[in-house]
Amino acid sequence: MSQKDLVKLTIDKSVKGIRPVRHRKPYYRIAVAVIITAGIVSLYLCGFLTPAVPVEVVVVSRTYPSQALALLNASGYVVAQRKAAVASKVTGRLVSLVVEEGSRIKTGEIIARLECEDVLALRGQAVANLNVARFNLQQAEAELHDATVSFHREETLLAKGVTSQAGYDTVMARYKKAKAAVAGAKASVRANVAALQVTNVSLEYTRIRAPFDAVVLTKNADIGDIVTPIGASADAKAAVVTIADMDSLQVEADVSESNLELVKVGQPCEIQLDALPGSRFRGAVHMIVPTADRSKATVMVKVRFLDKDSRVLPEMSAKVAFLSRPVTREEQRPLNTLNPAAIMTRDGRHVVFLIKDNRVVQTAITLGTQIGDMVEVLDGIKQDEKVVVKPLHKLKDGAKIKVVEK
Repeated sequence: MSQKDLVKLTIDKSVKGIRPVRHRKPYYRIAVAVIITAGIVSLYLCGFLTPAVPVEVVVVSRTYPSQALALLNASGYVVAQRKAAVASKVTGRLVSLVVEEGSRIKTGEIIARLECEDVLALRGQAVANLNVARFNLQQAEAELHDATVSFHREETLLAKGVTSQAGYDTVMARYKKAKAAVAGAKASVRANVAALQVTNVSLEYTRIRAPFDAVVLTKNADIGDIVTPIGASADAKAAVVTIADMDSLQVEADVSESNLELVKVGQPCEIQLDALPGSRFRGAVHMIVPTADRSKATVMVKVRFLDKDSRVLPEMSAKVAFLSRPVTREEQRPLNTLNPAAIMTRDGRHVVFLIKDNRVVQTAITLGTQIGDMVEVLDGIKQDEKVVVKPLHKLKDGAKIKVVEK
């Protein structure tokens, strides 16, 4: 490389704008460290950097005061004590069906009709025969009247010796014949009345009526089906509809033999239906069925409803609480209750740690009466809210938590 090339590579310090590199002072590093430290402390105090505290939780539940009166609990089903599969007494084709599932029917109301042209024809014939018999009776009575008059006149003439004995005997024979004809005509009328009644009964058999006030549960046949009292063929229907008296609904519950001494007829009960979990129904023991089920070692107990409710339907599953005494109006109202282990006392107040978004919020509550192993909560928390049970004393408001499954 030449001398000229080396000169070109030399930095000219006389050129303006080019300054030598200066080392920064160390105080900016201290400021950055302070800011980072403050942020970490703030996050720690806010709980973002603290580990989640493992806790168990309970739910604020609804409790009925009557639960404290329960001596025994049993399960069973709602069963209609009056239930019928309504069918026809004769075989015929279904031509009319005026009800459906859920229809309410009254005693004697026509549910369905079968074809009845042949029965109507027989009934018309019976009516005509009855009319003929009545006309024959009228004719016989007229003949009897004439024979009676002639007989009495001939009898008077015979007493005066005006007529002969032969003439008198002839008139008397006619009179007796007329009386017999009237008796025969009356018997014929009665026979034809009976025949007409038979056709009326046969006609009534084609009309299927409700045997009692009820609700239609199922419809088993449709128009056009052959209905018969005995299902002799695959296409024949025995029952047209199945009905139940809703006023006869009772709960049939199975009670263990070992607990049967706790149950007696007339004992107050409280009924809960799985389909209506928010409702309780007053009941009373109607009957203890005098037989046991050896396979289950239970005895059936029938519990009647004291209050009618249209929401109660047959075959609903039910739970029965046998009570020590009847419940009052106040005891029928549900209360919000909580496990006492979830309650702490701080600064003279009852508090709980309410769970919200994986954190706890210290909440003051107002307590009521003790209900069994639970305590009533009047204010502060609501039903179905979750709170920490057996809270740790180091647990603070806003602390991060992790729910531990039991």
